[in-house]
Amino acid sequence: MSNSTNTLNGKALVTGASSGIGATYAERLAQRGHDLVLVARDLSRLEALAARLRDTGVKVDVLQADLTSPADLARVESRLREDADIGVLVNNAGVAVPGKLVDTDVDRVDSMLQLNITAPTRLAHAAAKAFSARGRGAIINIASVTALMPEGFSGTYSGTKAYILNLSQSMSSELHDAGVQVQAVLPGITRTEIWDRSGVGMHGLPAEMIMEVHELVDAALAGFELGEVVTIPSLPDVADWNAFSAARAALQPNLSRAHAATRYGVTQAN
Repeated sequence: MSNSTNTLNGKALVTGASSGIGATYAERLAQRGHDLVLVARDLSRLEALAARLRDTGVKVDVLQADLTSPADLARVESRLREDADIGVLVNNAGVAVPGKLVDTDVDRVDSMLQLNITAPTRLAHAAAKAFSARGRGAIINIASVTALMPEGFSGTYSGTKAYILNLSQSMSSELHDAGVQVQAVLPGITRTEIWDRSGVGMHGLPAEMIMEVHELVDAALAGFELGEVVTIPSLPDVADWNAFSAARAALQPNLSRAHAATRYGVTQAN
């Protein structure tokens, strides 16, 4: 494969690979000739997917792991550090806990925080150290458009995805000169099992808002090749994102000043 900028190279490790977005990334990467390490809890599904993908001629390893388990997470981190053939991390595993915080089982929220924040952070850290030492690599973090709309969904779930967005943007800046490309993918409503697992389901959702998973992943990979740090597959005009980013940047000079803004009527300290 080419070593040019914005090109995926090497073996890919994909988390949450047993279904949905993760499985589709695995399929698309296998079609491109990438060997794979598939990570998920469901061993039977992983093995079935691996057998199917091996028919395309690529090598596929299965790594069963519950990423909320520190021991299992450590095994995946070790694989990222020690397997020099791995050049791509797809940080996809995640779960949604819907509903208002006051009505939610806080233990479920805590488990979600471990899977949606702690696990991808530790895996991104392991990959970043390994890839930057080799001078090449790609980290693809799956976030969500809810990162941009906390009032419209569970604040805990959208908060985890806002964290992944922030982490990705920061890592992209940190790792650019080391030859490591970082991308955050922000799916909208996508036809995957996460909806049924969350207990919400997709019944009643407008059809015009639901994207098929293969189209989502294909758009995300196209965004990677375009060099996008943030890819929103359903956004028609990238100028809208650029305007949002410019508005955020315009706030920065006034986010930390020696004195309170005059609109608060606070007397300056002597």
